[in-house]
Amino acid sequence: MSIWIGRILSALVVVLLLADAATNLFAPDFIQAEMEATGFPVNLAPVLGMIIAICAILYAVPKTAFLGAILVTGFLGGAICTHFRLGEFFTPPQIVSLLIGAATWGGLYLRDPRLRQLIPLNIV
Repeated sequence: MSIWIGRILSALVVVLLLADAATNLFAPDFIQAEMEATGFPVNLAPVLGMIIAICAILYAVPKTAFLGAILVTGFLGGAICTHFRLGEFFTPPQIVSLLIGAATWGGLYLRDPRLRQLIPLNIV
């Protein structure tokens, strides 16, 4: 049962990341105001989109999921840090990033027995 919950959480993370990547790649005008507000030129949106897509794909593939989770965590940490730098504390983008990060590791933990052996939490 926990493996299926992990797969569902992981799939949700992948879908959210790929949606974000697609927005950056194919509709940068849609996020132009947010990009400029955070100090990034809109011409970097496709680069961010590729980075997000690579992270999502690595996370989705079982053999590279651990590396993908690390990269997703780094990307989300950068997003959180960007908003802290602007003096924004506990704003919706930060909360969403925290939740996606928790779902990333929670999903991987539940679906991968090797991670459960490495970090034996007695909650499952």
